[in-house]
Amino acid sequence: MQAGTACAMFRKHPKGKGYKQSMSRKGDCYDNAFAESFFSRLKGELLQDGIFDTFEDAYTEIFNFIECYYNSKRSHSALGYLCPDKFEELYFSNLIQCP
Repeated sequence: MQAGTACAMFRKHPKGKGYKQSMSRKGDCYDNAFAESFFSRLKGELLQDGIFDTFEDAYTEIFNFIECYYNSKRSHSALGYLCPDKFEELYFSNLIQCP
């Protein structure tokens, strides 16, 4: 297979299904910074001890990490050291503005 052919084939697949591919712009490593930061925390804080026994264990643990800890208890520097749930509550009550 020629160089670049697999990439072109890959890009055609989602487009053919009506999806828009999401990727960062060339040379801009900050396009995906929030997602990269989240996955770094997920790996560092949840997955540090290895793998899950079953898919159900993984689903439950990841759900609990996101909904019961990451969004409701863990403070985020980008949100003025509030957890996302509290930031959203204050934002929609117009008590704070986005940083």
